[in-house]
Amino acid sequence: MSGTAVGASTAAARRKRLARPNGKYGYYYLMAAPALIGFFLFHYVPMYGVILAFKDYKFALGIMGSPWVGFEHFERFFTDPFFWRILRNTVVISSLHILFGFPAPIVLALLFNELVHKRFKIAMQTISYLPHFMSWVILSGVLIEVLSPSRGAVNYLITLLGGKPVYFLADSHYFVGVLIASHVWQSVGWGSVVYLAGMAGINPDQYESARIDGATRIQQMRYITIPSLVPIMTILFILSVGGILNAGFDQIFNLYNPAVYHVADVIDTYVYRVGLLETKYGFSTAVGLVKNVVGLVLVLSANWIIKRFNEYGLW
Repeated sequence: MSGTAVGASTAAARRKRLARPNGKYGYYYLMAAPALIGFFLFHYVPMYGVILAFKDYKFALGIMGSPWVGFEHFERFFTDPFFWRILRNTVVISSLHILFGFPAPIVLALLFNELVHKRFKIAMQTISYLPHFMSWVILSGVLIEVLSPSRGAVNYLITLLGGKPVYFLADSHYFVGVLIASHVWQSVGWGSVVYLAGMAGINPDQYESARIDGATRIQQMRYITIPSLVPIMTILFILSVGGILNAGFDQIFNLYNPAVYHVADVIDTYVYRVGLLETKYGFSTAVGLVKNVVGLVLVLSANWIIKRFNEYGLW
């Protein structure tokens, strides 16, 4: 056989080998296609609107017809007299969210995993999930009533014990604490689902071997369960760091008031007041672009740092 014929035969065999997996998984690709197309249409196509950050948007002229203004919106944001205040509030609230909100689902999932009574376990899990399915409009209404200085249950208990009523949502000393506690309450149950799914994937033989060797429940948790969850913890932590400039608009917007602006006004609420209520869409787009760029840099940095000390990461 000539060299040309051998080369053609090898190329054909390679094409056939590469095509085999596509044929095997073709139905899966077909099933994923609508989701991928929808994701592209609703998440990537609208990204052309990011050019608003560099334009003085005029409704009558449209996005493409509005005049270019360069980095004017960015300069206005960074030189705004409230810039450092809203940046500090955003970073502080987001950092506290991570500090208390990140380990809470892990602890709850470990506790759920130790429950033996099945019905009680299902009931507790259902109760913990409920706040996640309620909007912050409803949850903030509940919090306002519970923490009300005149009719709230918390202040009734304080008064009963001889204390004075506290207006938690108008006192800067308590407001951030209320935000963090309510955030943990709303997200801890749903967050534990991921870790419970990870625990379900642990080989039961490991626990059986540990029990035969005399390991206690605490030791099984320490040496089997927690190490098995490290990959999930790593990925979720990296994603949490990337969202450090998202302090939770819905929650803060429904709970805050002018009395606590100096500790609760974050980038999102400021942009809502200045950018959207005053129809300055270019300014709000510029701030959103800054947030996304910072988030991307943080995700890349966190992944790089963690990969230096840990074999797990996003890539």
